[in-house]
Amino acid sequence: MARPAGDNSLANREIERKFLVSSDAWRDGTPGVPMRQGYLSEGTRATVRVRVAASHAWLTIKGRAIGGVRPEHEYEIPVAEAEALLPLCSGAIVEKERHRIAHGDHIWEVDVFAGANSPLVTAEVELDSPDEAVTIPGWVGREVSDEPRYSNSSLAQHPYSDWPTRSRLAP
Repeated sequence: MARPAGDNSLANREIERKFLVSSDAWRDGTPGVPMRQGYLSEGTRATVRVRVAASHAWLTIKGRAIGGVRPEHEYEIPVAEAEALLPLCSGAIVEKERHRIAHGDHIWEVDVFAGANSPLVTAEVELDSPDEAVTIPGWVGREVSDEPRYSNSSLAQHPYSDWPTRSRLAP
C-alpha cells in the first residue's frame, strides 16, 4: 500500500519484503478482507493494478524496484468503476483474503489466495528503508522478495495451481 501522501519522505514509494507462510500460527480468528485484483498493464517500466477490497477500490501504478524500493502511486476510485475495469485486465483476476497481523514494530499482511492461486499463503511487511530491521515471526518461512513469480501480477498470468509441484518452494 502506498505511504501517506502527507509524508514526502515516504510518499509514492514502496519498500516491502515478501515471505511464504509456514504455519497457521498467525491465525487469531479475526476475519480477513476479501480482495479481487487484476492488471491492466504489466510492462518493463510500470504495472497498473485495479483492486476491489470490501467497499473500497483503488487504481495503483507501480514502477520497477531498484535496490528494494519502487515508485508507487495509488488512487481510490469508485467501486463501480473498478468493477467495470476488472474485465479489461489481462490474465486471471487474483482472489485473496488479506489479514493484518501485528508483530514486533510492524504490521504484517498475510494473503490467503483463493481460486487458481490456492493454496498459496504469503506474508508481506512494509518498511521505511531497505535496511530497516524487522523481527520475523515464527510462522514466516522462506523469503521470496526476489522471486518475481510470487508477485501478484505474475500470479495473474501464471497461477500457482499451474506450477509444477517440484517448482514450488517449500515454506
